[in-house]
Parts: sequence; C-alpha cells; structure tokens
Amino acid sequence: MTVVPLAIAVDLRYRRWRHQFSLFISHDPWFRPMVIQAAGKYPNLAEYYQKNATKFWDNFYKRHKNKFFKDRHYLEKDWGQYFSDDANSANVKVLLEVGCGAGNTIFPLIAAYPELYVQACDISPHAVALVKSHAEFKEDRVNAFLCDVTVDNLLEKINPSSVDVITLPDGYVLLRDYAIGDFAQVKLGNKNQMISEGFYVRGDGTCSFYFSEDFLSTLFFQAGFNTVDISTYCKQIKNSHKNITMDRRWVRAVFNNLE
Repeated sequence: MTVVPLAIAVDLRYRRWRHQFSLFISHDPWFRPMVIQAAGKYPNLAEYYQKNATKFWDNFYKRHKNKFFKDRHYLEKDWGQYFSDDANSANVKVLLEVGCGAGNTIFPLIAAYPELYVQACDISPHAVALVKSHAEFKEDRVNAFLCDVTVDNLLEKINPSSVDVITLPDGYVLLRDYAIGDFAQVKLGNKNQMISEGFYVRGDGTCSFYFSEDFLSTLFFQAGFNTVDISTYCKQIKNSHKNITMDRRWVRAVFNNLE
C-alpha cells in the first residue's frame, strides 16, 4: 500500500514553540475581553489558544459550515503525480489529510482520482460531520474521523499501515500553508494580534502560522525528513469592493523520509 499523506505534522508547530508574553494588545474591541479572560488563567497566551483550539475551530465550522473555503482543485495541477494511479502497481494509493475541514481537499481529489482512498481527520466535530454529510461522501473512498494529531495517537484511529509513511521510503508529506509576508499576516500584525514569532490569532480565536522556507525545511529535517521541493507561491488578489490589492503568499513543500 502506497501512502501519500497531506499536511501531516503541520499542527505540531503549536507544541514545539512556546513563548511567554507580558503584553498583548489588540485593536479589535470584540477580541479584547477574550484576551483579558485568557491572560488571567494562562500567562502564556500561546498555551491558551493551543488548549482551546478545538473549541474555536468547532465554533468556526458551526458558523461558516462548508461556505468559507473554496474547493482546492489546484492540487491536481501542483501535485497530481502523487495522487495518480501507478500503472505498474496493483496497490491503492492512500492519502492522509490532517486538518480536513469541510472536505475542500477530499472531494475534488476523489473525483479526479477514482483509485485514491483518503484518511481524513480534524479536531472539529462539526468539520468531520460536514465531510460525512457531503453528497459525494462514500465510506469505501473516505474515512473521516476526529483526531488532534498533537495529542492523539493516529495508530489508534486508523490502520497502522496507513500512517507508516514515517518509515516508508516511497511515502511523501505534502504541505501547503501560509508564508511570511502574506496579506493576512500583515493585517493581523497591524492589529497587534501576534502571540509569538510567526504565530497569530484571529478575532474568532482561531490561529494561523506563517512559514519561511528555511524555517519549514529545518523543522522537517529535525523530524527526519528530506526536502524534495519547496517554493513560495505569490498571487495578487484585487478586492474591487474595498478597492485594495492583497498580496497573498503560500509556501508549498514536499518532504520524504531521510532513510
């Protein structure tokens, strides 16, 4: 069985880097009471948002359902070779998506690749429920389950062979996340909503991390992975209604085991 995991280990960053802060000021009036309450119980605000990530992301999917993110059809162009069938092999390719949300990655991929099987997890019960209620959800193509990979043991959730990518030489980790200099990072920084270097909190309590290529490559190297490919994708998006141009930036990377 060939395993192609998507974005595994992304959430591990919240447990690896923690910093103490004596001052955190946000210009968002709705946001301040939540920060003050958190600061009274958690001197380390990064710990507060880490411990309450499930609550904040579950509230996010309760509110937005499957309407917030667009389907990620671009993955076929960027990484199609990792999902396509191998004509010389009878094995089914298995993809593990960590942080599946409402299924915006899952359903475009299973539609494009009929032999692909997806193991998909998320920390939000509402997100998992959205995946299972999708019109294209089929149990023989997708296994959606609740899991926080920073604390839970994946081997207790799925067949161990499906996550053995950590030791398989032909398995890959595919990652796409926000890059430093992204418009959203600048906007959050201007609101003083940075709680550690590269780590920001939004007004609804959900968090985002903004990576540099060097930081990400080093992070995976320390975990025993080789960088196969890494680049930063930049795109200008014009918002005519607000008359602003947004410089969006994402880091895209492929890793495999060093052994």
